[in-house]
Amino acid sequence: MSIWTRIAEALSALAKGEGLGTVFDRLRVSPERSPERSVGFTIAVIALGAKMAKADGQVTKDEVAAFRRVFSIPKSEESSAARVFNLARQDVAGFDAYAAKIRAMFGPNDRDVMIDLMEGLFHIATADGEFHPAEEAFLREVCRIFGLTDACFRSLRARHVNDDPYAVLGIPPDASPEEIKKAWRAAVKASHPDVMIARGVPPEAIKLAEDRMRALNAAYEDITRRAA
Repeated sequence: MSIWTRIAEALSALAKGEGLGTVFDRLRVSPERSPERSVGFTIAVIALGAKMAKADGQVTKDEVAAFRRVFSIPKSEESSAARVFNLARQDVAGFDAYAAKIRAMFGPNDRDVMIDLMEGLFHIATADGEFHPAEEAFLREVCRIFGLTDACFRSLRARHVNDDPYAVLGIPPDASPEEIKKAWRAAVKASHPDVMIARGVPPEAIKLAEDRMRALNAAYEDITRRAA
């Protein structure tokens, strides 16, 4: 059974008139009866991506295509992803309410999952080659609600919006060679596809891990080349 079929099943449990917030609540309150974490992760990224699309006032073809780059969506399953997207866009609940429910759904010790979610949102936001100020404000606030630091936000931003290698690794420009290598190794370990899948990132979205690995390795190579 594909993740999209499982998402469709999760959504079918909604009573008429209820929004996606109910899904997040049920995943948190009744984990023994809820779909696996990867379903919650996928719904969260698509729902917040839809809210972000409203933040800059338009949904571009590039942003829609970004969902297909983040998640491998077969043609036969596109309706499930579209339903999540449309429910989120039409829901009167604000993005901050969604973000708070998603934070509660994953629990207080899932910092790395929160970073994975932010990675997906940055990927979508920058898909059209631009980074709108409204999108930056949106992502900064979601990052805060997720309990992530401003330094973490800057690192995420650097991976997607600029090429500051030190910010990518989350280290100061005067970091020692030992500190640089330690930061790179820790980031690579946390970004390994198997590790990300284990904490809830669905295999269908493993491109997030591949893109992050490339950015981390490029940043490390750039820093070491400058120091040579």
